[in-house]
Amino acid sequence: MTTKLRSTTISLIILLALSILIISACSPQAEIATDPLPTELPEPTSTKAVEPTAVEPTVEVTDTPVPQPTQEQISIVDGLDREVTLVEPAQKVVSLAPSNTEILFAIGAGEQVIGRDEFSDYPSQAADLPSIGGGFGDYNLEAIVDLAPDLILAAEINTPEQVKALEDLGLTVFLLSNPISLDEMYENLFTVAELTAHMSEAEDLVDTLRSRVSKVESDIESAEDQPTVFYELDATDPSAPWTAGSGTFIDTLITMAGGENIASDMEGQYLQISIEALLIRDPQVILLGDAAYGITPESLLDRTGWSNISAVVNDRIYTFDDNLVSRPGPRLVDGLEQLASLLHPELSPDN
Repeated sequence: MTTKLRSTTISLIILLALSILIISACSPQAEIATDPLPTELPEPTSTKAVEPTAVEPTVEVTDTPVPQPTQEQISIVDGLDREVTLVEPAQKVVSLAPSNTEILFAIGAGEQVIGRDEFSDYPSQAADLPSIGGGFGDYNLEAIVDLAPDLILAAEINTPEQVKALEDLGLTVFLLSNPISLDEMYENLFTVAELTAHMSEAEDLVDTLRSRVSKVESDIESAEDQPTVFYELDATDPSAPWTAGSGTFIDTLITMAGGENIASDMEGQYLQISIEALLIRDPQVILLGDAAYGITPESLLDRTGWSNISAVVNDRIYTFDDNLVSRPGPRLVDGLEQLASLLHPELSPDN
């Protein structure tokens, strides 16, 4: 090898060696572990909990209460053709009519009645309730407001003006229409039951009432006659006493009980009949619906011309509780049963 070639080779070797040294100086040095591997993982030095890799969704807690399910509100059209709405069944009821009071107690809502009109006297528990007036149509509005009712149950004896006056005070009023048949009376029971949450009691009551009516109708089918009847409402003027015509429960129940109302073909629901017309129609039975005012069968003998009427001659004059036929509630069936027993005593189980 020539001297020049050897020199060049040596120079390349030196240059390569310098490059390796430079590269090694710039690279990080690998640390060699001399201790053996630990048999347990070391305790963590941080107190922070380790989050799991699978995170369950969380519910944010707030102060807002969770709404509870509530009973569906009640909306019923009343006798004034108004839709009356209750957010829940009424628990504090004021009754403006004796028939309404009797209905409320009959369907099991008596404990929810907190006030009644002056004339509500049945059942006996009603007399213990606060009276809100009603004599001559005047009600104590201040007393009603103080009771804070959630429902006022009115009847057709209450005028639309009275209903409006109560509503203007922020009170809820439902007017119950007068029924003209027993079926409509049953519907009224169901209506009040829905307003007060006593539907099951009303269903049981109506089933019982229907059964009693069917018994009367069955008995009357075997009656041999149909006596003519005069029902006296008011004899302040004995020469022209007041009576009930067609379209009244008095007329309907007399017919159902196997009688014939002598005023059923006369004009007007409540009317006066002259003594002349009374003598011509000559009733076989007289019912004194005004007995509560002191009228007795004996007192008819003192009336001019009355001694010739067949009912007086044959001593078929009976006192009668007018509330049983004038208050459109469940006691109408009581009235029907009593009428049937008076008009047809031969059908009585005791005969």
